[in-house]
Amino acid sequence: MTTALDIADGIATVTLNRPEALNAIDPETQSELAAIWARIDSDPAIRVGIVTGAGNKAFSTGADLKKTRQADAPFAASIFGDEPDFNPVDGMDIAKPMIAAINGYALGGGLEMALACDIRIASENARFGLPEVTVGTIPGAGGTQRFARIVGQSNAMRMLLTGDIIEADEALRIGLVSAVVAPGQLIGAARDIATRIAANAPLAVRAVKRLALAGADMSLDAGLMAERQAWGLIRDTEDRAEGRAAFAEKRSPEFKGR
Repeated sequence: MTTALDIADGIATVTLNRPEALNAIDPETQSELAAIWARIDSDPAIRVGIVTGAGNKAFSTGADLKKTRQADAPFAASIFGDEPDFNPVDGMDIAKPMIAAINGYALGGGLEMALACDIRIASENARFGLPEVTVGTIPGAGGTQRFARIVGQSNAMRMLLTGDIIEADEALRIGLVSAVVAPGQLIGAARDIATRIAANAPLAVRAVKRLALAGADMSLDAGLMAERQAWGLIRDTEDRAEGRAAFAEKRSPEFKGR
């Protein structure tokens, strides 16, 4: 296995486990990850996920160019047919929150995987880049689209067009990550965030994620209308009643996702 999955206390921790290859993603890893994302999305025992890399040198350096072979079938077969195409973020479009705990290098598809997460935190030794243009290609797993939405057009274009690699403090400055911690504190910090998320009402958490992501492509009026409709749906849930009762009774709520 080139990945590891640990599930505890409503948190699924996914570890890319190829430290000898800087956690580069080969076809086996991609297949395992696709199954893991589906498990996280469908398992009611899981409320939030964390993805990280084994070791302290790399989160992931993206596609393993030594093991990813040239496609034999035409590109159309991957778009309209059944021929698989290499994409490290396939299956990450899930309802539950995902946290990237970034240790060491997050390059190419590795950074694109982190960009597909909802929250990113980094260790002080983290390094970030989308260097595809330096080897004659482009970021093809969301890099040209998600990056600018997260860090702004000018910051994204500077990195996309130069292929430059930045350090953790610069990533924090431009909003690529929300926190930088010592390497030994990274997983603990990620689990602290995940624990607080997992303690909240799961339907409300998923609604917030969906609204926040969808709102980026809506007018303000349309986004407010979607928010109002979601509020009405959540209002009638058992979890909302439980949350209000727990508050009044000064106890911790017991949310059940219904």
